[in-house]
Amino acid sequence: MSHPLVTAAELDATLTGGGAVRLLDVRWRLDRPDGLPAFREGHLPGAVYVDLDTELARHGAPVEGRHPLPDRADLQAAARRWGLRDGDAVVVYDDLGGQSAARAWWLLRASGIADVRLLDGGLTAWTDAGLPLEQGDADVVPGDVTLGDDPWPVIDVDTAASWSRTGVLVDSRAAERYRGDVEPVDPRAGHVPGAVNLPTAGNLDSTGRFVDAAALRARFEEAGVTPATPVAVYCGSGITAAHNALAATIAGFDPVLFAGSWSAWSNDPTRPVATGGRPG
Repeated sequence: MSHPLVTAAELDATLTGGGAVRLLDVRWRLDRPDGLPAFREGHLPGAVYVDLDTELARHGAPVEGRHPLPDRADLQAAARRWGLRDGDAVVVYDDLGGQSAARAWWLLRASGIADVRLLDGGLTAWTDAGLPLEQGDADVVPGDVTLGDDPWPVIDVDTAASWSRTGVLVDSRAAERYRGDVEPVDPRAGHVPGAVNLPTAGNLDSTGRFVDAAALRARFEEAGVTPATPVAVYCGSGITAAHNALAATIAGFDPVLFAGSWSAWSNDPTRPVATGGRPG
């Protein structure tokens, strides 16, 4: 597998050298989920817009969380709409430090795409390098990619409940949501008992780029992760957890995703809730 990250300079060199790369624009924010208007205002040349809410997730029952993983057949159909073909190299990006694009990275990688990377620093890194944008909608020739059928590396809510007995369960949300001080979205405040808190913001430097692999490894080791310790990641609804999955992968670990995340857990009144700054 290629390195999970690519710099703006590396991507530009590949594109100007005639390399075939499929670019996916995955702009999404909790307060502004539709990134299409921003895409039309300016995107990397040749990029295709990916709708996170409808193409990288599906609608489900509340106990499945706010962003359940898509059905694989639906994901394959979406990938073909984006123009992906078997053997393509793929680069995903956003304007949020990789927080939303990491979901596409995780899904495509888990579905057998061998060369899928995230643009480190996203749209800002590209424009800061003086590289051009284009406007309007993408002109896409549909692809024929076939996604793999290996099981995705995920755990369900029952497995998450017992995970911390033998592994490390990482809560990727901001500290105030982990502690239960605030909960702006989900039914209950707090965290899964036994989970440790590693907010995704700590994966990035002041420019919005990932810190180096040694620093990422130190973050996870301080949380108790070792090569022999299973690590699972979750967040509010399974989106930014993929950012910690990417960080853990760069650090040399092999994470799994609790896809339902806190939104699934907190919608089940039978599940206990821990509060405060300790795992509980």
